[in-house]
Amino acid sequence: MAVQPLTFEHSVLITAAPDAVLSAFFDPASLAVWWDAVRSVTVPRPLGIYAVEWQNTPFSDEMLGTLGGVFYGTVMEYRPRREFFLADAYWLPPESGPFGPMALEVSCRSEGPATRVRVRQSGSEEGVRCQRYYALIAAGWESSLDALKHHLEHRGPGALPTGSPPG
Repeated sequence: MAVQPLTFEHSVLITAAPDAVLSAFFDPASLAVWWDAVRSVTVPRPLGIYAVEWQNTPFSDEMLGTLGGVFYGTVMEYRPRREFFLADAYWLPPESGPFGPMALEVSCRSEGPATRVRVRQSGSEEGVRCQRYYALIAAGWESSLDALKHHLEHRGPGALPTGSPPG
């Protein structure tokens, strides 16, 4: 019997151009705003690194320990204004063993004056610990994508203009 991978998938409609949405996944200043990243190195091209670090949380999950840490992977596919795909992605939590390998897919599709961004994260690990991880990231991704929507729809001075390349 084949093991079904654990998966998270969510989409949100953002009133912004697809290139602005995709750029927000690679721009360090944008990642700091919508994903609360304290540091990031992201290269939007095949075989580019994708690494994002968060501060350790002041609370601890009973199964996973302190949250935060580092998520990293390799950009396997990057199509400007459309999508990117990360493979060999891992989450390194501050106090427990790594999770992975995982895949992360982000796609953008125009819908009238807006962009539908779809995020799908999946992994092949199994067990109670991984189920807990996917339960937690579901809430985290939904909250982060809401923050991305707010960030792009309510840009302040100094925000990336629509169509600016990341970095």
